Amino acid sequence: MKKAFFINGGIGRVLCAIPALEHYVANVDPEAVIVVEAWMELFLTSPALKNNVYQIGQKDLFRDKLLDRELISPEPYRLNAYFNQKANLIQAFDMLINDLKEVPETKPIKTSLGKADQVFGHNLLAQARQNLQREKVIVFQPFGSGAKQEGNFIIDESGRSFELKDIYKILEELGKYYGVILMTHVNLPQNKSLPVIAPENVSTLQWLGIINASDYFLGCDSVGQHFAHALNKPATVVIGSTFPENISYPNNKQFTIIDNGKENRQYSPIRITTDPFIDRANEDLMILSEVNIAKIIKSVTDKLGKTKQKEFKMPDMVDTHVHSASCGHNQPPFAKKQNLI
Repeated sequence: MKKAFFINGGIGRVLCAIPALEHYVANVDPEAVIVVEAWMELFLTSPALKNNVYQIGQKDLFRDKLLDRELISPEPYRLNAYFNQKANLIQAFDMLINDLKEVPETKPIKTSLGKADQVFGHNLLAQARQNLQREKVIVFQPFGSGAKQEGNFIIDESGRSFELKDIYKILEELGKYYGVILMTHVNLPQNKSLPVIAPENVSTLQWLGIINASDYFLGCDSVGQHFAHALNKPATVVIGSTFPENISYPNNKQFTIIDNGKENRQYSPIRITTDPFIDRANEDLMILSEVNIAKIIKSVTDKLGKTKQKEFKMPDMVDTHVHSASCGHNQPPFAKKQNLI
């Protein structure tokens, strides 16, 4: 019986399913049905699947496309090779979708960027270099999707996000040499001027364009590092509660992985069961030592060099207009400057 695959989860997880689906369509069933439950826009980056993808809720999808197919919901977190750190997300999806018994090589993510998203990224980076008075610009994603604001605090009980005090230290050091674009859904407290901006109202594919145009990526266990891997962008990835063998790319020569939780981490069996004792034990694994903060800064400066700007002065304001296709301006949106302590 022919198959239909249901793909769900976060952005990075959906992106990591695409290589296995492309292989299945190319080698097994050109008419395979892929039902996308979230982040449909990511499939615009895969021309090979343009005739196979359907959005959940599409009219007559069940009657016309699913009634005579076996319905498959591949779940990498329930794969033995995954929770024993023998496969990453791309490999796990490949094993489940293509019915592989052994762990395969990691298939590349063949990301095809649209012209509008490429131009968006290059325009934003050009504005960042001008407004921040820095030759090189880094995209920094400090928070995973589990981060949330609780009063004056930003917390991530999953242990995947940077701690605020460490974010400030890193920005202080990186700001000496580079401009920084913050990739964040959480606003940071504002106290002190640094060469940092946080674009607002940016789409998923526009973030791909921004990372594509940037000089470097720095982040945690979240979607940005998957984008950097797909785009062959140099990156530093800092990991706490999760395993780099699962969620990142230790064999990518462009990546520096700083495993902050290595000595104390326990595997959290998400999507299998819940274990609040493990989650509680893991939640502080992104608190960085001074040694690891220094390693982060060195990993960036070793790749980009140091281009210190003398007499740097932060602009009072950058453009806050949200540009769109209908406004007549071919420019990206900028947030107010970020004042960080």
